Amino acid sequence: MPHVDIKCYPGRTEEQKRLCAEKITQDLVETLGCSEDHVSIAIKEVPKEDWEEKMVRGIIAEDEPYLYKRTK
Repeated sequence: MPHVDIKCYPGRTEEQKRLCAEKITQDLVETLGCSEDHVSIAIKEVPKEDWEEKMVRGIIAEDEPYLYKRTK
């Protein structure tokens, strides 16, 4: 615990993804008091042309009751 599943447009480098995962891991450890060994993070790319259908009307809509940060 916890697992974070990030979806984003394609185009980030492997280094950017690693740095993102490292920073999120440290924030989770500090904020939730969990061990770094128990944090898992996935970063999945979703093409821009698929974002509205797959993410906004799909996954994000399904997760609405659980969202703590919403897009504007």
